[in-house]
Amino acid sequence: MTIDLNIAGMTCAACAARIEKVLNRLDGVSAQVNFATETAHIEFIESVASVISADTLIATVRRVGYDATLAVDPFLEADAHARADEEKHAATLQREGNILLVAALLCLPFLWQMILMVTGYGHDILPSWLQFLLAAPIQFIAGARFYKGAWHALRSGGANMDVLVALGTSCAFLLSLAVWLWPLPGQHVYFEASAVVITLVLFGKWLEARARARASVALKGLIALQPNTVLRLSNSVVESVPLTRIRPGDAYLVRVGDTVPVDGTVTTGHSALNEAMLTGESLPIDKSIGDTVFAGTVNTGSALECVATAVGSATLLAGIVRQVAQAQSSRAPIQRLVDRVAAVFVPAVLAIAVLTLIVNGFVLGDWVQALLRSTAVLVIACPCALGLATPAALIVGVGRAAQVGILIKNAEALERAERIDTLLFDKTGTLTTGTPHLVELCLHPSSPLDENTLLSAAAALEQGVNHPLAQAIVAAAQARGLALPEVADVQQHSGLGVSAGLNGETWRIGSPTFLQAQGIDSTAIESLSGAETSATRVFIARDAQCLGLLLLADTIRDSAAPTMTALRTQRITPYLVTGDHETAARSIARLAGIDEVRAQQLPQDKRALVVALQQAHRVVGMVGDGVNDAPALAQADVSFAMGAGSGSALTVADMTLLRNDLTMVADAIDLSRATLRKIRQNLFFAFVYNVLGIPLAALGFLSPVLAGAAMALSSVSVVTNALLLKRWRSRG
Repeated sequence: MTIDLNIAGMTCAACAARIEKVLNRLDGVSAQVNFATETAHIEFIESVASVISADTLIATVRRVGYDATLAVDPFLEADAHARADEEKHAATLQREGNILLVAALLCLPFLWQMILMVTGYGHDILPSWLQFLLAAPIQFIAGARFYKGAWHALRSGGANMDVLVALGTSCAFLLSLAVWLWPLPGQHVYFEASAVVITLVLFGKWLEARARARASVALKGLIALQPNTVLRLSNSVVESVPLTRIRPGDAYLVRVGDTVPVDGTVTTGHSALNEAMLTGESLPIDKSIGDTVFAGTVNTGSALECVATAVGSATLLAGIVRQVAQAQSSRAPIQRLVDRVAAVFVPAVLAIAVLTLIVNGFVLGDWVQALLRSTAVLVIACPCALGLATPAALIVGVGRAAQVGILIKNAEALERAERIDTLLFDKTGTLTTGTPHLVELCLHPSSPLDENTLLSAAAALEQGVNHPLAQAIVAAAQARGLALPEVADVQQHSGLGVSAGLNGETWRIGSPTFLQAQGIDSTAIESLSGAETSATRVFIARDAQCLGLLLLADTIRDSAAPTMTALRTQRITPYLVTGDHETAARSIARLAGIDEVRAQQLPQDKRALVVALQQAHRVVGMVGDGVNDAPALAQADVSFAMGAGSGSALTVADMTLLRNDLTMVADAIDLSRATLRKIRQNLFFAFVYNVLGIPLAALGFLSPVLAGAAMALSSVSVVTNALLLKRWRSRG
């Protein structure tokens, strides 16, 4: 069971680590807290559901000193609460902006004084009493959030960024107060240091919050696709009703230019719908009676009457939004290093600050300078950049993927995809269009039946089978207007064929291997094999007699060959694995540009191939339809499902490609590599910043003011670097 919470009041990665640690102390609970998205994803076993509830979890978070609210699905009837939360966040950002503006105005005289200090003058330009009056509101009003956060952190036995800022600026402020009230010979006040540091930190947090909001714009854009009202049809009367009042089975109207409000089936009309917002496909898709329309798509042709099949959180759009949100808030394996560092970072910095104070005090003999250096260490060591390095890049990368029609299940899949060096492709429906057609029907010389009788029997056997070849045989019989006889005791043999009873006789249809295993004369089968062809061979037999051969051909996708070329530039080896015969498989592989071919592979054989490649230390991806390829998809390091079409596909694979375009496979891998590149860059910047900044501050090369500016800049630069992922472009 899972619960998602919105967390308020976190200021750095140490806050997230603290909340996560406290939640994980609860029996049966596993929690992940994401600082960048300000959310907590909590899983717990059903046996503890009687004692673990949303209220329990919220109370636990509040005891640590932070606020928590239940995350509301924006597609449920409570979406007003979600909008209220968003408005609350906007109001908070506006209020913090106003506080920052006041602090900045109060800092202007200090900046003038600091400029004059560079020339050797300026310490006494502003009288001490005026400096105190300017700095005190900044310290205790604008900086109140740091004292509050520090108190909550220390009360719960932890330490965070607020502790560092509050302690560092308080040292500078109280030292200045002492110098002013009890004049010390040769000493100056440092009110400007505490005031400017707090203002710079507030400025950095404000910029960071704005940048994080920009990072999640893709998710908000998806949510905004669904309209708030529906034109419901009742007894030919059209009325506009709120989206929350529509139910499955209700009829509704979609006018030209309107956005489809809920998933449904067309009952009247013919039109073309722009599905680019869901799939990235630029060309409108034709829709007629019986076709499915999806919430969020736009009607560009003529009016359609539809009946609702999925509403609210059950729509494909809602499923996409949930998956994107979960992926953005999930944790990549590379984040574990950051978590271990963040857990000990703030206590270590406090120890370094104390050591800096003591060593500099004795070495320099100037305890004021020693205190300022210690303050600079506290200020510059904020771990915000470290905490934002991974999640900021994930938010942008996963959101950008969703915009082009690639749904990523979680951050772990994204990280594994970067390392793929071998990619397996199914043939039917993956490399090919998946809509084969009957090319030829060959009768065995000894067959007593004519073509139509044999085809109707074959279609009757395949009628209930959900496979493109079976559907092609049924379609061929329907095209000839043939009646299908009734069959009994139908048995599907996975990856091989079908057997059933017809007129008291046992009929079988499938591959030559299947028929031979059922005791059909192999000589009769071989006599029907004919010349080499890329068409797929399906044999049909009655009792022990082979009666004929059906040749079915599929069309290779236009994107197959360009995709294989792109994969080779990524140093990835493509394989074709199919249950089809060798000749057909190699013909398709040749057209696609694939050298490695494995034909006549049963589902268990495909999985065994994945295992063998993994044992050879290969990182294996599998691209399939999520049904016959399920064992191989489950075994692969990363699995890709082609063409969602329904909400169920969102749970099949690690990555779901909403368009039947193979170039999206190469795009997904390319984007995963780009995202991991940004994560490593961010981690490098964050680690180097602290590794260099702390010693420089301890040695006196950075004043508290410069340390505050550098700290603010580090967080903003990490998020800005992540936002550069928005420039990534798809090949499609």
